[in-house]
Amino acid sequence: MYRIVLGKVSTLSKGALPSSLYAQAPQGKRRARWLAGRVLLSHALSPLPEIVYGEQGKPAFSAQTPLWFNLSHSGDDIVLLLSDEGEVGCDLEIIRPRHNWQALANAVFSLGEHAEMEAEHPDLQLAAFWRIWTRKEAMVKQRGGSAWQIVSVDSTLASALSVSHCQLGALSLSVCTPTPFQVTAASVQRLDAVA
Repeated sequence: MYRIVLGKVSTLSKGALPSSLYAQAPQGKRRARWLAGRVLLSHALSPLPEIVYGEQGKPAFSAQTPLWFNLSHSGDDIVLLLSDEGEVGCDLEIIRPRHNWQALANAVFSLGEHAEMEAEHPDLQLAAFWRIWTRKEAMVKQRGGSAWQIVSVDSTLASALSVSHCQLGALSLSVCTPTPFQVTAASVQRLDAVA
């Protein structure tokens, strides 16, 4: 089973949580995203299982809970990928111009990824950049790596993992799962309000 839930940080961060979770929330810019992620998790699972952190800081449920999750955010959007199949990774990005995005692609994309992007009409290359970027990030996040490892991942090569992508309006969403799964707009649940 794979479950994908998409919401807004600004709405979800105001949702109800146990006071113990509020006490754990970091202060500063990360607080709203952290709270929104915990509200998404609480919406999907009640009661919320204990969350522990791996060597590279990837959050996970404790060993007693046979479920895996990953969170990603971009701007005011946040997504949760929940699984009972094994470790998962997801990445969400707003499709937007980025200063020197082509130079960034030159620095971190493989030859196959470059060929994929270059095969697109020039008007579609920015969306292709974000499609490839989110696939790479989802693969790195699935294994619990850091964003700096993105250069070592080639999302065009065959893998034992399943990697799929979906564009949701101005959002680029990719997931990396241990068993075959195709993310589609229909497979994404939108959580617009919380109690």
